[in-house]
Amino acid sequence: MKSAPSTSRTQPRAGGSTTSDRKQEAALKLWVVLARAFNAVSARISEDVARHELTPTEFAILEVLYHKGPLLLGEVQRKILVTSGGITYLVDRLVEKGLVKREECAEDRRARYAVLTPAGTTLIRKVFPQHAVAIEQAVSGLSTTEQREAVQLLKKLGLTAAERAEE
Repeated sequence: MKSAPSTSRTQPRAGGSTTSDRKQEAALKLWVVLARAFNAVSARISEDVARHELTPTEFAILEVLYHKGPLLLGEVQRKILVTSGGITYLVDRLVEKGLVKREECAEDRRARYAVLTPAGTTLIRKVFPQHAVAIEQAVSGLSTTEQREAVQLLKKLGLTAAERAEE
C-alpha cells in the first residue's frame, strides 16, 4: 500500500526555506517539546501527590507554607500561580481537611494568613522527602549539569517572554 503524499506542512516551499521559516520551525518545535516534557513530568508528580489524596496545587500550598511559614493568601497565590478565586477555594479545601487554618492579619483586617495546622505540618514533613525523590526521578533523563543548564535556559526564556508581553 502506498503512503499518502506529503502535505505542504512538511515540504519546503518553492525556492527553499528562509531564515524566518527555520526560526519559526525551531520555535514551534521547542514549544511542542517543552509542552510534552512538562506534561510527562507533571503527570509523574501528580501521581505521587495523589497518593496522599491531594491535588498538585493543594500540595504546592502545603509545601510553600512549610518552607516559608505563614503567608498572606495573596502571597500564596503569587507563589503558586493561581487566581485569587482559586486560592480561596483551594485553601477552603485544605481547611476542611484540617491541614491549613486562616489567621487574621493585624495590619489589614481584610487580609488573612494561611497557616499550617499541626496535622498539615506532620503530613508535609512526612511526604515532602518522598516527593523530592519523585521529582528527582522524573527529571533524571537529564544529568545534574544538564538540569542546571536547563534551569538557566528556561529562566531566560520565561523572562524574555514576560518582557515581550509587557511591550
